[in-house]
Amino acid sequence: LIRQFLTDVDWGELDYLLVDTPPGTSDEHISLVQLLGATLGPHDGAIVVSTPQEVALLDVRKELSFCAKTQLRVLGVVENMSGLAVPLRSLTLRDADGADATGPALALLAERCPELLELSAHVDVFPAARGGAEAMAASFGVPFLGRVPIEPALTRACEAGRRSLPGSPDVVRPIADRILASTEMEREAEEAAASMMDGSL
Repeated sequence: LIRQFLTDVDWGELDYLLVDTPPGTSDEHISLVQLLGATLGPHDGAIVVSTPQEVALLDVRKELSFCAKTQLRVLGVVENMSGLAVPLRSLTLRDADGADATGPALALLAERCPELLELSAHVDVFPAARGGAEAMAASFGVPFLGRVPIEPALTRACEAGRRSLPGSPDVVRPIADRILASTEMEREAEEAAASMMDGSL
């Protein structure tokens, strides 16, 4: 199926081809490396995604080792589901009896401390084992690209086929910008080196 997906589809001229694979080092990964290996350029590679808990990091460590063994460059590691982030205005607040107290609580905040309403609540849902994905990336010597929280606005955006919704933070954009900046700097350095070589001949 992967071979058919890569060879029988006319992708046209692409800037990027992203392939989402299952966790671990399954046949899909081996097939992709075998099929794409000869066509990968110096700026191509894998973006490895993990959640913060140890059981997920175990699989991702195997994936990073697989990339090293197959000489597949790792562009970086992203920590997904890195806590639950909810704007304070979006929370439902309950009193000790479980009754909805959102309206009065938000009205009181708006009256006495309106700047608090611009904050988001953040809760770690999964325990970040031994530093989570960031520490793991450092131990493998690969870039850590950032964290994507569990965020209701992001979920709604994905369901709508968008990266973010108007008025909500774009938590994916900084990660994409880091990847693009890194590969663009490499391209510019290569072009400058090539120009210097041409000029010295």
